[in-house]
Amino acid sequence: MTGLPPALTIVPPNHPLVGRVSPPGSKSITNRALLLAALANGTSRLSGALKSKDTVLMAAALRQMGVTVEEPDETSFVVTSTGRLQQPDGPLFLGNAGTATRFLTAAVATVDGEVIVDGDDEMRLRPIGPLVTALQSLGIDAASPTGCPPVTVRGKGSFGEGRVEIDAGLSSQYVSALLMAAPLGDGPIAVALSGSDIGARGYVDLTLAAMRSFGADVEQIDAGSWLVQPTGYVAADLLVEPDASAATYLWGAAALTGGKIDLGVAADAFTQPDAAAQSIIAQFPNMPAVIDGSQMQDAVPTLAVLAAFNNHPVRFVGIANLRVKETDRIRAVANELNRILPGLGTEEGDDLLVASDPNLGRQLAGKNALTRIHTYHDHRIAMSFALAGLRLPGITILDPACTGKTYPEYWDMLAGLGVKLEPAA
Repeated sequence: MTGLPPALTIVPPNHPLVGRVSPPGSKSITNRALLLAALANGTSRLSGALKSKDTVLMAAALRQMGVTVEEPDETSFVVTSTGRLQQPDGPLFLGNAGTATRFLTAAVATVDGEVIVDGDDEMRLRPIGPLVTALQSLGIDAASPTGCPPVTVRGKGSFGEGRVEIDAGLSSQYVSALLMAAPLGDGPIAVALSGSDIGARGYVDLTLAAMRSFGADVEQIDAGSWLVQPTGYVAADLLVEPDASAATYLWGAAALTGGKIDLGVAADAFTQPDAAAQSIIAQFPNMPAVIDGSQMQDAVPTLAVLAAFNNHPVRFVGIANLRVKETDRIRAVANELNRILPGLGTEEGDDLLVASDPNLGRQLAGKNALTRIHTYHDHRIAMSFALAGLRLPGITILDPACTGKTYPEYWDMLAGLGVKLEPAA
């Protein structure tokens, strides 16, 4: 949809959603592949890639550092590089793109000169201190006075060598950032966790697979350490798989309406961690009473909205890291569930309890007023709560354009499945 209004009201379709939808390319893989192609000597072609705010910001930052990034069509990037990033003529602005910000904070240490990695007001509240501390331990001059962006890195053209420990309790992206920069070291680099906690470990596996596609020699020593050889990268062609986080909205839409949506790819064909949500969604309306969201964090808002219609309450555990995403997603989900019906969502420490009411639709059927869902500039809040509108009247999403961060065609997708969307005042 072009020219989205400030608010959209979803009209419950009152029929199963049936059709075929191709989810956009994976944001996680696209941003990894863009960076690795920029660190590789030669020309790489990325097909099936995501074109969204986050990947556009990554591409723009790479162009600032002398990398040629062409876009021959809506799902492809052609990246040509010498294998070395050049000092940009100004700060790299990455909006609220967490992957781009964390990955580039490590990668720009290979630049010969000073680079400032910055973002918008929301990004300046997202922690990056553990990654900066790890870079400093490798002898890299990096500073982040607030523990959040902006980060100033004064590189010397390589990534050092030796052993680096990282506290990945807040984000696995710190580990991925170090791993992807490590092949540009002066010698082998061992990356090790400083504790047992790591957010969404499956994304590190995604990183390792992408690195190997571009010629890296990386070995997992044990559950908490990896050894990376100083091979550099070679250009490669890569097909980006569809985005599993985006797929959760389609699986959720089918479950809530009793429909069948063909994604063109089986759930077990995804390599991204969020695909694990499909087996839980398939149990709707009898999803488990306790769901551990630690390894499928971006799927939790989707699951929480489905849980509102489950046959019994659902407690989400292992989700503390959701507090440092684009917004505090635990609080945001609880707030917006309670906007639908007071008491529907409760924060208990870092757990989220969804009271669940299988009769929620009938209970609110006579409701005439709009339920204005605040999105907190967070694409996942907008997309997940739109699913509630498939069952409930009056669900109105504020700032619907925020879905452009990862799924620019989200509203077109719903409309294409027969969901009526009305501009709201």
